[in-house]
Amino acid sequence: MKGFKRMKKIKVAILDDYQNVTHKFADWDSLSDKIDLKIFNGYIGNDNNLAEQLKDYDVLCLMRERTPLPKELINKLPNLKLVITSGMWNASIDTDALKERNIVYCGTDTKIHSTAELAWALIINSWRGLQTEIQNMRDGYWQTTIGRGLKGNTLGIFGLGKQGLQVANFAKAFDMRVIAWSHNLKKEDCKKANVEYVSSSDLFKMSDILTIHTRLSERTQGYINKDKLKLMKKESVIVNTSRGPIIKEQDLIDALNQNTISCAALDVFDQEPLPAEHILRKTKNTILTPHIGYVSVEAYEKFFNGYLKAIEAFLNGEAINQII
Repeated sequence: MKGFKRMKKIKVAILDDYQNVTHKFADWDSLSDKIDLKIFNGYIGNDNNLAEQLKDYDVLCLMRERTPLPKELINKLPNLKLVITSGMWNASIDTDALKERNIVYCGTDTKIHSTAELAWALIINSWRGLQTEIQNMRDGYWQTTIGRGLKGNTLGIFGLGKQGLQVANFAKAFDMRVIAWSHNLKKEDCKKANVEYVSSSDLFKMSDILTIHTRLSERTQGYINKDKLKLMKKESVIVNTSRGPIIKEQDLIDALNQNTISCAALDVFDQEPLPAEHILRKTKNTILTPHIGYVSVEAYEKFFNGYLKAIEAFLNGEAINQII
């Protein structure tokens, strides 16, 4: 990588710092003589003037997929030389456009467990009916539902990658039967993880709780549709901490309204942030969280320090955690 010949401070933008914690998790003062730092705290992904706001920046730091970086936008940013994403994969960035412009693209450490932990929080919440009981306690009631135990029930995992394996390991502590399937999953991988390999249709038919941990791709987009949902048990729940478009949203809403399944616990959505008046916010038997699977102290420490280290390396003519 060619070093960046620095005649003046480079301009760095950190996007979508919703919680205003950039300075809490990394020592940006250590680069104060080398960079001009701008922090964008609100959501700007739908801003028609986004290119105008970002055109002067040499470096963009992206928090997951909160603000997409398509080719059209990249080509309107003449000064852009370095893009850093939290994690090592970001489907909302046009990597081909970065290559065409010879823009360096780096990531950060991704060794976190917070997404799998949130998946389990949603599993337990939905299976035991905690959300209903919590609200009923606030409304003055006492013991209005009957919860269900996890032991002996079947946890289905769609995608047995890093997150899926973490979820599977938690399930063993609850003495659950664990089954899995995905397009690329091999029987030997399941055997190593002490997880039962099943077919796609059996994953939906057999799961008491179905949790999604596959990547969003052309194959998985909309894969869970009304036909798949009809295969599920009426008492089953579905949990999604991966990406919203893996489930056909309207099909899921219909399934919930028709009692095809008993509950959907969702941390991800087709449109993010989810609009205030979105129908999902009013759909019965849902538990909704605002895409916080990766939002934890431990993850943010890795992300923001990763931004800082990548910029330090770039200023020295190097690249760390380089993706392209």
